[in-house]
Amino acid sequence: MRVAYVCADAGVPIFGHKGCSVHVQELVRALLRQGAAVDLIASRVDGTPSPGLESLRVYPLPSVGDGEPPAHTALVAGLNQALVATLQRAGPYDLIYERYSLWSFAGLEQARTAGTPCLLEVNAPLIEEQARHRGLRDGTAAIAAAEQAFPAATALLAVSTEVADWLKRVHSVKRPVHILPNGVDPQRFRPDVPPTESAESFTVGFTGSMKAWHGLDVLIEAFARLHARDAATRLMLIGTGPEAAAVHAGLADRGLEPASRLVGAVSPDAVPGYVTSMDAAVAPYAAYTDFYFSPLKVYEYLAAGRAVVASDVGQLKTLIRHDVNGLLVPPGDPAALAAALERLLREPRLRERLGEAGRASVLHDHTWDAVAAQVLRLAGRATPRARVRARTRT
Repeated sequence: MRVAYVCADAGVPIFGHKGCSVHVQELVRALLRQGAAVDLIASRVDGTPSPGLESLRVYPLPSVGDGEPPAHTALVAGLNQALVATLQRAGPYDLIYERYSLWSFAGLEQARTAGTPCLLEVNAPLIEEQARHRGLRDGTAAIAAAEQAFPAATALLAVSTEVADWLKRVHSVKRPVHILPNGVDPQRFRPDVPPTESAESFTVGFTGSMKAWHGLDVLIEAFARLHARDAATRLMLIGTGPEAAAVHAGLADRGLEPASRLVGAVSPDAVPGYVTSMDAAVAPYAAYTDFYFSPLKVYEYLAAGRAVVASDVGQLKTLIRHDVNGLLVPPGDPAALAAALERLLREPRLRERLGEAGRASVLHDHTWDAVAAQVLRLAGRATPRARVRARTRT
């Protein structure tokens, strides 16, 4: 099976270190393991191919940001013309798989006309997200692109129930929307990965891009309370981003810099070793009423056998079963987060039990291989290797 993976989002560096980059890399690897031959058609690549993706054929697209009409209209038209030309030149394909972006639609329309299965993965309500966090100048074009892209897809794949609800509520999508949460590679994230940083003290850890919705201010306050009760504890933060300066300032204001390790951005290959350096892995998301994320970090924490503490919001409510495979705390509540962390500090057997159950839960339901197999099933075109596996299981 020949698959064209399309990502026309200029904010997604395919071979970068961001969560969206990891998502693309992992799904492509899983499709390759399923026996598909994958070509990558993308607006932004960045860096060199990560391990396992060196043989990909990569076709560049124009990189289109948000601009003022009418000049922006010409750029959007050029992007879509280039996408169609690339698909025609590099094809034919058995499946077009596209990650939803603000300006791309013509590849899906061409696939529909040709009778080629085309799946559109929707990770976020991008129009609202762009308008809220970065400013959206050409909203008319973004809405028009969405209204062309969504009906053209053979199937729509949403990473969360909240994204699916947005598709139905805002864009009046009538057909079923398939919920396909993110996953993890359990061979990369394992409890036996040697820790990058060894420490005898209890380590609270976070990985992520340090954005406002990650709740790092709450984490710092919770850690301050924990550290006041036990001075041997330490905090380790992996990543950087818009909130990095505020994080540094918050730690300095509380005198926590000696107890903190700010690693900064690391390559995806380095992340597993940092995760196994943690005793408690935290996802302290803020209290958003429209929390629509499918957090990669939490799947990775679970697969690595860490004791997870996460905010009781969105998809995390169903992924984490409180006191079974992790702990849930009210979002925005540093006292509750500190109490959960202290409980893990005082009860090593609880950490072990939660870690074992967490890994078992992702192995059962949330691997990238399972996601890729579902993609192929939805496309209606199983690869020969996938068919053999299906017959073996019956």
